Amino acid sequence: MTNPAERLVDLLDLEQLEVDIFRGRSPQESLQRVFGGQVAGQALVAAGRTTDGERPVHSLHSYFLRPGIPGVPIVYQVERVRDGRSFTTRQVTAVQQGRTIFTLTASFHKPEVASFEHQLPPVREVPPPESLPTVAQEVREHLGALPETLERMARRQPFDIRYVDRLRWSAEETKDAEPRSAVWMRAVGPLGDDPLVHTCALTYASDMTLLDAVRIPVEPLWGPRGFDMASLDHAMWFHRPFRADEWFLYDQESPIAVGGRGLARGRIYDTEGRLLVSVVQEGLFRKLG
Repeated sequence: MTNPAERLVDLLDLEQLEVDIFRGRSPQESLQRVFGGQVAGQALVAAGRTTDGERPVHSLHSYFLRPGIPGVPIVYQVERVRDGRSFTTRQVTAVQQGRTIFTLTASFHKPEVASFEHQLPPVREVPPPESLPTVAQEVREHLGALPETLERMARRQPFDIRYVDRLRWSAEETKDAEPRSAVWMRAVGPLGDDPLVHTCALTYASDMTLLDAVRIPVEPLWGPRGFDMASLDHAMWFHRPFRADEWFLYDQESPIAVGGRGLARGRIYDTEGRLLVSVVQEGLFRKLG
């Protein structure tokens, strides 16, 4: 049986149906809706497949319009908006059962020699990933064993995730907590050498923990949830080349939550503190019950 990293690469390998039309698999999971990072990653693959491959993506802006249905294929229709001397722009529409569920605009930039560079340093120092427990280890430590559903999820998880701050398990622990979270992540196995695969894999990962920052002051991240949440939009800016199968730090914060919506932003660094990617997302939060 292939490992989760190989399954992720396979998930991102779309079937071409026609010129600028692709079909992606949507695994039958126990989730109520298709994972947003999967749709965003597959849409970016579709956009990248219609370029010359020599211009890396530098930004994407997307909207989640309807929940995707697990187990039902998703068709990605690409519009070639512009092919300029330095920039290439693509618009992707994701369709499932005849309904648009997601749209993405991606811009690709021909590499240039920079006339100047600068970068603010990371906000805080964090321990190295190898010194931190995995999520599964933290859950086992707290509960004594992983529940069966979490055990299945852990076996399928394509990314090793390690929270910089230990997980909180009670309302008392979340009281007065700042809306911030940071995790180390990397794919659990090699992803090959195609830069587009690494970009799309990181796009997939960028949706996994970002809204944690909104929830931290309200409820524990693990255990029964008091809120239903859904991603509304997602934007990313890619600054430097990277490999998603090497450790990267995802530093996340929520500057505001109001009107049932929470804004989260993240900065992704390599182990040397170089900023690789910037991310912004807004999520919808509704109290259950």
